Amino acid sequence: MKEVQLTNGETIAYREREGGEKKILLIHGNMTSSKHWDLVLDHMAEEFKLYAMDLRGFGKSSYYNLITSIKDFSDDVKLFVDEIGLRDFAIVGWSTGGAVAMQFAADYPDYCNKLILLASESTRGYPFDGKLAENDEPRRFERYEDIKKDLIRTIPVQAAYDANNVELLKLIWNAVIYTKNQPAQEAYDEYVQDMRTQRNLAEVHHSNNTFNISHHHNGLVEGNGLVDRINVPVLVLRGDRDFVITAEMTRELVADLGEKAKFVELKDCGHSPLVDDLPQLLTEVTDFLNSGVS
Repeated sequence: MKEVQLTNGETIAYREREGGEKKILLIHGNMTSSKHWDLVLDHMAEEFKLYAMDLRGFGKSSYYNLITSIKDFSDDVKLFVDEIGLRDFAIVGWSTGGAVAMQFAADYPDYCNKLILLASESTRGYPFDGKLAENDEPRRFERYEDIKKDLIRTIPVQAAYDANNVELLKLIWNAVIYTKNQPAQEAYDEYVQDMRTQRNLAEVHHSNNTFNISHHHNGLVEGNGLVDRINVPVLVLRGDRDFVITAEMTRELVADLGEKAKFVELKDCGHSPLVDDLPQLLTEVTDFLNSGVS
């Protein structure tokens, strides 16, 4: 692991794998960090030089300033790549990392050359449905303060983090993420301990809930239309058995991106194609990155 100090006072930890002249920045999602890219770092072709960062509040990165939006993350990415001198690179954004990647590509169009959205939330965000009392019916929350008190996802997961409840965390991931294959036991245990480094669970939920770069109202906020500023080729990947990102979210994503986007369905994969079928994932990613489109 390496570290770099950002001009906003945060410290970003990252992994760097040596390779050729083709550079890729890997951006993880919620409940993960750069640790969860380990199989890609180990197995992707050596023609690619890889960087995998821990977003603010994850892994070994600092969390001095509260995250309030996806843009906070993407602005950190901008400061990070400036500090290490990274330009003309592709981005792979997984899940919440897909939203961060889209926001970055829209705000800083001269930096990345291609965008890969892996099991990514929609251009219209990821709605947060929760409840504040056991007898409540789940409803979409509007306020960060309510998300912090949610009894479905926020409080139980945070309690599992705090108590090192490995059994519950694995139960959650086996129910919605690792629905086909599971990581090797030692790696899985390491992943769970890595999950517990997250210090911004409610803030990420709120940021996803209010993210909307489309031209549509998402049920909570009006879109800002920034999707039009993404001017690079985009590969959209979703597993056909993904229980986190719905097919409708992916249809929204592809529709909002328009002709710049290519969609590929990953066969017999859930929300973590990295574990379910790494060769299939790497083939699609490599083919896209090596394609003549630029």
